[in-house]
Amino acid sequence: MKFLHAADIHLDSPLRGLERYEGAPTEEIRGASRRALENLVELALAEQVDFVLLAGDTFDGDGKDWNTALFFVKQMGRLAEAKIPVLMISGNHDAQSKMTRSVPLPRNVTLLGTKKSETVRLENHQVAIHGQSFQNAAVTENMVPGYPAAVRGWFNIGLLHTSLDLEGGEHASYAPCKLADLKEREYDYWALGHIHQRHERNSSPYVVYPGNIQGRHIRETGAKGCLLVTTDHKNAVAVEFRPLDVFRWEQCLVDATDALDGDELLLRFQKEAASLSERHEAMPLGLRVTFRGRCAAHNEVCRSPERWTNQVRAAVADVASDNIWVEKVRIETATESIRESADDGPLGELAQLLIEIGGSDDQLRELEGELAEFRAKLPLELREGPDAIPLGDPLWLRQLVQQAEPVLVGRLTKEEAE
Repeated sequence: MKFLHAADIHLDSPLRGLERYEGAPTEEIRGASRRALENLVELALAEQVDFVLLAGDTFDGDGKDWNTALFFVKQMGRLAEAKIPVLMISGNHDAQSKMTRSVPLPRNVTLLGTKKSETVRLENHQVAIHGQSFQNAAVTENMVPGYPAAVRGWFNIGLLHTSLDLEGGEHASYAPCKLADLKEREYDYWALGHIHQRHERNSSPYVVYPGNIQGRHIRETGAKGCLLVTTDHKNAVAVEFRPLDVFRWEQCLVDATDALDGDELLLRFQKEAASLSERHEAMPLGLRVTFRGRCAAHNEVCRSPERWTNQVRAAVADVASDNIWVEKVRIETATESIRESADDGPLGELAQLLIEIGGSDDQLRELEGELAEFRAKLPLELREGPDAIPLGDPLWLRQLVQQAEPVLVGRLTKEEAE
């Protein structure tokens, strides 16, 4: 027996805010979820799988663009022609979705109900698939105890959108459960969804998150896809990851230690970017570039961060101009050594003041308090979540103070970065 386990397709996810980024391949990124779904269907057809499981969040919400639902129906229709069943549940993003209620699903697609868990039996393969859809977007109770008992002598699969207790990260806690709850059901395989990173517990029972099929932003790095699951006559399970994505996100960390100038840093960046491009076999990449380390080039890159970002984006053209886009540049460099004394005059006094602030925990706490009003005015995405500005982190504030000197000196002396 052979089947595909996928989850968190988030078809036509809006990906708001891409326009803020210079040179972003907006249309390519927004269309990526459709192309990844097409790849899922192609894989199912090529492998001649017996069925496909979709573990929730197929859609991103109750959107009004019916083209999204029609596109999904068309792709499922291709599987119907090959007589491949699709069994799916809704998750927190597509709970009771208007799309699935208003657009008839093909005959091969079964959307499990919301009122209670139910079982679908595939007689030809002696497979029992147990599952339940989300009735609303905020399911906070453990759904597992209500799942049916295993069908004896059959291969039993639990289809569940959940926050398993062994998972951490940014995802909200929906339908939380414990590993012990899953074991109690005595199923052979748990096809989970909701966590966008792949996690596999390859023992009895198999408990698996396939991750999403297409990364949507920089917090979803690396290859994305689905799992090809095979079983033998003894119900022994083998799981193989198959990539489906068409655009990937990666963190590009450049070691800036001892770099003499910006030109050397750009060469180091190009080397790292080329390595990432080769690792991902020239797939289109969105990179967040971070320069980190003590170096003589610190003042040069910090003096004009915007200009430095543009230089980095220009440098990528010599690596793979068509396949790499620099999403953001972070400067986490520092001077090679902290200045013990400063030159005479106003600029010297400024430098000495910054050294004192950076070296004093009390003054950093005072700075944190003064920034509280500024923090309250920031948009939500800069106050909460992975991209939040850490104004309450003393280490980050110390680094910020270190970076301030070349910026302020450059502006006060009206110098332009070379």
